[in-house]
Amino acid sequence: TLLEPSTINYVPPTKPPHQHSTLHLLSLYLFHTKEMHTKILLPCCILLLLLFSLPSFNVVVAGDGESGNPFTPKGYLIRYWKKQISNDLPKPWFLLNKASPLNAAQYATYTKLVTDQNALTTQLHTFCSSANLMCAPDLSPSLEKHSGEIHFATYSDKNFTNYGTNEPGIGVNTFKNYSDGENIPVNSFRRYGRGSPRDNKFDNYAPDGNVIDQSFNSYSTSTAGGSGQFTNYAANTNVPNLHFTSYSDQGTGGEQKFTTYSQQANAGDQYFKSYGKNGNGANGEFVSYGNDTNVLGSTFTNYGQTANGGDQKFTSYGFNGNVPENHFTNYGVGGNGPSETFNSYRDQSNVGDDTFTTYVKDANGGEANFTNYGQSFNEGTDVFTTYGKGGNNPHINFKTYGVNNTFKDYVKDTATFSNYHNKTSQVLASLTEVNGGKKVNNRWVEPGKFFREKMLKSGTIMPMPDIKDKMPKRSFLPRVIASKLPFSTSKIAELKKIFHAGDDSQVAKMIGDALSECERAPSAGETKQCVNSAEDMIDFATSVLGRNVVVRTTENTKGSKGNIMIGAVKGINGGKVTKSVSCHQTLFPYLLYYCHSVPKVRVYEADILAPNSKAKINHGVAICHVDTSSWGPTHGAFVALGSGPGKIEVCHWIFENDMTWAIAD
Repeated sequence: TLLEPSTINYVPPTKPPHQHSTLHLLSLYLFHTKEMHTKILLPCCILLLLLFSLPSFNVVVAGDGESGNPFTPKGYLIRYWKKQISNDLPKPWFLLNKASPLNAAQYATYTKLVTDQNALTTQLHTFCSSANLMCAPDLSPSLEKHSGEIHFATYSDKNFTNYGTNEPGIGVNTFKNYSDGENIPVNSFRRYGRGSPRDNKFDNYAPDGNVIDQSFNSYSTSTAGGSGQFTNYAANTNVPNLHFTSYSDQGTGGEQKFTTYSQQANAGDQYFKSYGKNGNGANGEFVSYGNDTNVLGSTFTNYGQTANGGDQKFTSYGFNGNVPENHFTNYGVGGNGPSETFNSYRDQSNVGDDTFTTYVKDANGGEANFTNYGQSFNEGTDVFTTYGKGGNNPHINFKTYGVNNTFKDYVKDTATFSNYHNKTSQVLASLTEVNGGKKVNNRWVEPGKFFREKMLKSGTIMPMPDIKDKMPKRSFLPRVIASKLPFSTSKIAELKKIFHAGDDSQVAKMIGDALSECERAPSAGETKQCVNSAEDMIDFATSVLGRNVVVRTTENTKGSKGNIMIGAVKGINGGKVTKSVSCHQTLFPYLLYYCHSVPKVRVYEADILAPNSKAKINHGVAICHVDTSSWGPTHGAFVALGSGPGKIEVCHWIFENDMTWAIAD
């Protein structure tokens, strides 16, 4: 009878005590039994002989699933590595340690449970905790009643339902240090401040968070007076997902102010639906909205629609951002005497796009001013569709606005244009090769993120980018479990159900984005695959490079965000153009890597030294792309280094928890 995995544990090799006497007694017993008994007992005795004769195998009570247990996912992965990799070089523990931490009993339990996805979803949070996955908390409604002034400090993961609804009188509700520096904070406010004239303040709201998910539904709807202030809202966050639904809808008077909103955020999206719709004299102000961000999207739907009066200001909106995407749909439609002001709108940003669809259509009077609009460092695209159409004498002014603007269904009598820049030649020149190919320092691309191959020589002092892994810590799922979970855009609904992901949640968006990227057609010359288990990664790498391979990563994060000195440099495969497979983390509930092989690269290892003491602080791995002809002209490498596709090689470091595979030397 085979023992269940949950009853077996593997311990380091030791010689069993009295091993020889046990075998001796067993042999004597076999010798003196009758032939019939021997025939019956022989198979069992042979099994016992095998167990006792292997000094490296002891049967003990199950422990906590330590790495040496062959029945754990990590034990299986170690055996798989030995089977698939043909060399005896040291094992890559930085990869093997990403195996699932499930112990043998949990492994057996969840392997059975995953076949019934309804059963798995009922135990999701236990599963996520045991398997080290990234799952958002389930928020239960909070129907607490609050009276007087309300102050909350240092809290997170809350669902406030009917919060402050119809709260009478003058006062203030204050939230300080809300979800500060957390990983996957999820907070929901439903019917927040509905019908209440009180002031609301959010100070230091969700700063420095990772994959934050914040939603306000019916925020300050039908209020009379009162103000709302968000100060330092979602600053320095990674992949924020922020939703305001029916924000200040049907409000009378009052003011909503966002100061330093999503400043220096990385990727992510912001949504305002029915913002100020049907409002009466309500004011809204965004100061330093989305400044210095990287690929941040903002969407305003039904913004100020059919509102009466009111003043909306966007000051320093999207300033100095990298590829900002801003969309206003049904903006100010049917409004009565609205005042809209955009100052320094997307000024000095890199590329980016703005879309105003059905902008101030059918408005009665009012004024809209765009000052210093779209003065992009590298030109983007601005589209105004059905602009001012059907309006009753609205005044719309553009002062100092940039190139590449499109106005569709434009009514000439509604707007004034002054100081239009047909060519931003001086700005665009800074993105081309200057001074014989030398490039000025660029503020959108972190210093050292991309560099030339000639920098990889001993004694070079150069900036090191922040190579620290910003993603939530996760582990691979065991292959047998991952293979039974849906993994395609056609089955997103099933995945959302399993991982408790609402339609507008960050988890749902994360799943959709990852699967879309995985299913994207490879670029020219690229071989790609998303791998959701370590075994799949091994299989993909060996299918491209063969079984005699080595996988490498940068040793640690020391030297990040500062100057470093290059020490000894070694070219992999003799420093010649070679094949490699690079694997980059992708945001997903469990550990998922986007692995790809691109043609014509050189791979290097280099000691990284402190520039003053020259002491070794790190051992880096860098890859140089010799052929960049298929890259886009606005790729960050060319923004940082100058030149263009196919004209220069581009190198970069392998960041923490990313890795690159190559044929073993």
